[in-house]
Amino acid sequence: MAIEHDKAWPEQLRVSADRRTLNVRFADGRACELEAELLRVRSPSAEVQGHSPDQRVTVAGKADVTISNVLPVGNYAVRLVFDDGHDTGIFTWKFLSETGEAKDEVWAGYIAELTEKGLSRTA
Repeated sequence: MAIEHDKAWPEQLRVSADRRTLNVRFADGRACELEAELLRVRSPSAEVQGHSPDQRVTVAGKADVTISNVLPVGNYAVRLVFDDGHDTGIFTWKFLSETGEAKDEVWAGYIAELTEKGLSRTA
């Protein structure tokens, strides 16, 4: 199903009690749970994504990362602050929507990348 991402406006963003999940409910009725680890390792920041695809960094050892804060950025995004100090990612509504829709594939790609590089979620 194609999603009109310009209509992917969240009605609610809520961090779980254990700070390990961002729960997002969109105005069009969709909802998703995005793990802090997944958001951290796929952060849209230059620190993680680089300035070109060949500069993207594989972030390992974040299985226990939590979300410390959620800060609004205009009316189009939030900046997530993680307990490991990472705070430069701007998570747009489109990014959250697309990540929620493709979460299984994003996770699988991340695990495959870790395996290929001999890295771990925990170290």
